[in-house]
Amino acid sequence: QVQLVESGGGLVQAGGSLRLSCVASGSVFSITAMGWYRQAPGKQRELVALITRSGSTSYVDSVKGRFTISRDNTKTTLYLQMNSLNPEDTAVYYCAASTGVATPSGWAMRYWGKGTLVTVSS
Repeated sequence: QVQLVESGGGLVQAGGSLRLSCVASGSVFSITAMGWYRQAPGKQRELVALITRSGSTSYVDSVKGRFTISRDNTKTTLYLQMNSLNPEDTAVYYCAASTGVATPSGWAMRYWGKGTLVTVSS
């Protein structure tokens, strides 16, 4: 079992920055990839950024150049640095972890945090 706890959400003005954190505990050795997802009101949840065990990263087009996913050396804390935020970034952000392998359809996330709300005002 892996437990994930997010923090760092809040209210920020457009153009501002926030850094989200996700602390993983439990069987962290089993994690093969971690990602940040978000779900805006009335929209489907989407993958925002992903980092694999080897350190490869990927981003959804809408955040490229603005968001950066990273982790600490122990690989137990995941971060999402969000810069140049705009109101379209308003959503609940979730941390997720996979214990599987990449497939043509992506990574299947097995564990999820409860989410942290990011609100960007115009």
